[in-house]
Amino acid sequence: MTTMFVNLPVTDLERAKAFYTAVGFRINPLFTDHNAACVVVEEDHSYFMIQVREFLQTMTELPIGDPAVNPTSGTAIFVDSREAVDVAVAAGVAAGGSELGPASDYGFMYQRGLADPDGNIVDFGWMDPVAAEQGPAAFASQQA
Repeated sequence: MTTMFVNLPVTDLERAKAFYTAVGFRINPLFTDHNAACVVVEEDHSYFMIQVREFLQTMTELPIGDPAVNPTSGTAIFVDSREAVDVAVAAGVAAGGSELGPASDYGFMYQRGLADPDGNIVDFGWMDPVAAEQGPAAFASQQA
């Protein structure tokens, strides 16, 4: 399987590390220094590289935008239950993040928007396994 690293700009690396560990991820110390930290979302597959803005700027000639003002992307992380969604979002808010409006509940899918302290969007969601495998119509027919 392909491994994915998503680079996110942050203004305070220690605050960002605290936020991402609060929502249930871990920091890989082998790829962490004063400029950046590797956040393990899913071992061997998905990671965030949270990087201080000045360091991230060295990787491009284009200006690094402010995600709190002009978000250009959002990441949705799906977990095993609706309760796990609620726990992650509550922990994220307690760690300095902000909830981005009310929860979206479609029956087969439940999602809550969350921004980290720098405004990077990291939503949490849950999807019914039948809907995930066969599509929302399969879930609807199961409920009838």
